Amino acid sequence: MLYLDANATEPLRPAARDAVLRAMDALGNPSSIHQAGRAARRILEDAREALGNRFHARPQDIVFCSGATEANALAIHALGAGRAILFGATEHDAIRAAAPSGIEIPVLPNGLVDAAVLENLLAQNPGALVCLMAANNETGVLHDIPAAAKICAAHGALLHVDAVQAAGRCPADWLGLGAASFAISGHKAGGPMGAGALILAPAHGARVAPVQKGGGQERGWRGGTPALPAIAGMAAAFLADDDSATIAAQRDEIAAFCERLGAIIIGQGAPRLPNTLCLALPGVRADTQLIALDMAGIAVSAGSACSSGKLAASHVLTAMGFAAIANQAIRVSLPWNAPENAAQIFTKAYEAMAARALRAQKLGVTEAA
Repeated sequence: MLYLDANATEPLRPAARDAVLRAMDALGNPSSIHQAGRAARRILEDAREALGNRFHARPQDIVFCSGATEANALAIHALGAGRAILFGATEHDAIRAAAPSGIEIPVLPNGLVDAAVLENLLAQNPGALVCLMAANNETGVLHDIPAAAKICAAHGALLHVDAVQAAGRCPADWLGLGAASFAISGHKAGGPMGAGALILAPAHGARVAPVQKGGGQERGWRGGTPALPAIAGMAAAFLADDDSATIAAQRDEIAAFCERLGAIIIGQGAPRLPNTLCLALPGVRADTQLIALDMAGIAVSAGSACSSGKLAASHVLTAMGFAAIANQAIRVSLPWNAPENAAQIFTKAYEAMAARALRAQKLGVTEAA
């Protein structure tokens, strides 16, 4: 199988696997004060220090969580109390669900948040919490975080960055750019599932009140025994070498080929993640494309979500003005270990799939048939 669904989860990196196995051999609970507990605690704090160095943050401002969904919810709970909450129209459901009464910021057709509207909304809601993803999970579009941070600062607003897809794939110092906090997820970088973190600017740690209460772990910010192996693996994954240049070249090769076949590149012209490509093939449903590619041994995902067996239009693509083709888009996201011939394998299968779909259309054959 050719795995091209890295934005759902990256393959486990060897260094992360090794770190997980070493942590699994630790006998103690990190909260215990005996020798075994102190050894486990050392693994936990080494991971915290490594992530602090990687993301230009103080180790004491890192809150380990079960994943980025929890980290985003904690940020909104902690920093959004008493504030209006604004979020981009293409934000992940983890943000939208944590702020059900939030105010949506429209995006432009290229997927970038409309800065003029953000200015106006903050003028009406000074001191708000703005939630903006560094990179969109479906299109790979990179928001202009420095510009958003300046707008927020001018209106006394706080900025929380969902950095799940961007962290580990493009260099960024979100706290240095002016963010109050950002969220990361281990398995999006080649670590194991089950670990993420909320990373705070030093001035905002005092605001954190726990959502998940318990035994006072994580300085009282998040109760529960930490998932030590997953956290150790997450830290190791984020220390991996940058492989974006090679991956970007393959992404661009796929994009150019598919565009010649009539595919529409969603987010083209905007800065994007080096590994991500959102392709819409007009007239061909995404689930039809997914099944055909899966049968050819290629794993990709849809640019829209399936629910109860029905293909629902992606809110991301709809917000960008692509509602008419939102259920005809797939996402290709290359992993860190994509083979050198990944682009050739994919384009061959995609061309065959598109040709079959075109023949079916000419013959008037319905996709259901």
